[in-house]
Amino acid sequence: MKVLITGTGKGLGGALALYYLENGNEVYGISRSKNNRLEKYPDFHFISQDLSEFDEVKRVVPGFLKQAGKLDLVILNAGIISEIKDMEDCSLDEIKNVMDINVWSNKVLIDILFSNLESIRQIAAISSGASVNGNRGWNAYSLSKAALNMLVKLYAAERENTHFCSIAPGIIDTGMQDYIYSLGDDPRFSSLDKLKKAKSSGQMPTPDRAAARLGKALVKALNKESGSFLDVREMEP
Repeated sequence: MKVLITGTGKGLGGALALYYLENGNEVYGISRSKNNRLEKYPDFHFISQDLSEFDEVKRVVPGFLKQAGKLDLVILNAGIISEIKDMEDCSLDEIKNVMDINVWSNKVLIDILFSNLESIRQIAAISSGASVNGNRGWNAYSLSKAALNMLVKLYAAERENTHFCSIAPGIIDTGMQDYIYSLGDDPRFSSLDKLKKAKSSGQMPTPDRAAARLGKALVKALNKESGSFLDVREMEP
């Protein structure tokens, strides 16, 4: 397969790239930083690009994708978390920054893909349970992932030859969790307690474990209605 993954510099994106490479696939990676774990693989193609620089993305990415011709799987993984705090304390500039990365960069990239490739079998956007549960404190992150779910659903209605889904990968021991673990206790944000306990107890899976789990779930996702919001935890035996 030919697979495009964004955010391959670290965390889940890097682990996903490694998972597909080790299973004999050709991987195209886009992220701001290189990942030394991936450089040794001859079937890994990489471009360093900040996806929030929309004009530059439109100028640079088509040439990078030209060698692929077509893609079997696109995983829109790049994203950022907002500072945990109440909505009233979250500025519009903060919200815009998160939306640019977590939503609008994906719209720009999807449009580029369909304009420059022969075909795309499957597009999966990494979402979150935060897109639907509305826990206090998750402000712009929750808004962005909810919008991402709808963006995927709308494209699914327009592009019937490509299977779309947004998918929550479950909790993963990444830099985002390091940030959450570093926060002091705050009774306003009760959802953080569960995450902190999972991390401190060792029950939070590594990115490598999560990538293998997600890779299997994305195969099953093809049997779901295109445009669906899915959760890996609900797709396991």
